Amino acid sequence: MIEIQNLTKYYNDFCAVDNISLSIPPGEILGLLGPNGAGKTTTLRMLTGYFKPSSGSITVKDYEMPKDTLKIKTLMGYLPESAPLYHNMLVYDYLDYVARIKGIKDPGKRQERFRELARLCGLSSIMDKPIANLSKGLKQRVGLAHAMMTDPEILILDEPTSGLDPNQIAEIRDIIRAIGKEKTIIFSTHILSEAEATCDRIVIINKGKVVADDTTASLKQGVNQNAFIRLSLLGPDREEAVALLNSVEPGLTITPMACPDPKTVSLEIRSPGDRDLRSDIYLAVKKTEWILLELTRESQALERVFQELTREEA
Repeated sequence: MIEIQNLTKYYNDFCAVDNISLSIPPGEILGLLGPNGAGKTTTLRMLTGYFKPSSGSITVKDYEMPKDTLKIKTLMGYLPESAPLYHNMLVYDYLDYVARIKGIKDPGKRQERFRELARLCGLSSIMDKPIANLSKGLKQRVGLAHAMMTDPEILILDEPTSGLDPNQIAEIRDIIRAIGKEKTIIFSTHILSEAEATCDRIVIINKGKVVADDTTASLKQGVNQNAFIRLSLLGPDREEAVALLNSVEPGLTITPMACPDPKTVSLEIRSPGDRDLRSDIYLAVKKTEWILLELTRESQALERVFQELTREEA
């Protein structure tokens, strides 16, 4: 559906996007992650034709930027981070205005499309409300309806849940999932749990470069093959606990963890490879008089993957 090759964008001497290449098949929900200033919004604006790349190519289906920019735009719906709404209009009047601009001239077809969008985006109860009176979550829904007005094949969403409360985030996430059954969706986000729950694939950008491109499960396994074990003990001091663990397996990376109880020692243990050391640790602790409070194996969370890939020295 979309092919991006060696895409680069300079602002004077500053390189905002540095030689990015991506291939996005039809029907995929792609999450674009990265810290502030990583180049996510610039990438999306080039993809929608709003910005012209300094170099590189963008192909959508059989069309190429910039030669076929207008044709490509007809295939896309775009929701920027701040939805471009007219706050003095009613929701219905605004959607009717958008539909007319986008060439839906037949009143019957407009009404049919409004009903579909109201159902999908949860707008039925607010069609007669002024946009200025809506919460940010409802405004985002109206902006999403705007982006979907012509039933585009591709949806580009820039931080669609930014500033929303947890309930509103869950609602927008459900809408994206429902839409994603029929469309190709690319959206940027800072909310890692949202990307993990919604996306088929995640691309992490740092300082304008792609530093990871894979499914969530593969990212968790592939960035660092170490297993993480959480251990809490009542009885020993930290040095004694560390000495016991080193006797179980040399070469462990052991990190102290904060614990509200000063009598409890809590440690995070990273073992080389993917070996599960819990049984060995349990047997070693059993030989002591210490009390075992916690011994759990933790899969690598997406937050940890993100931090590892975007830290300054990465």
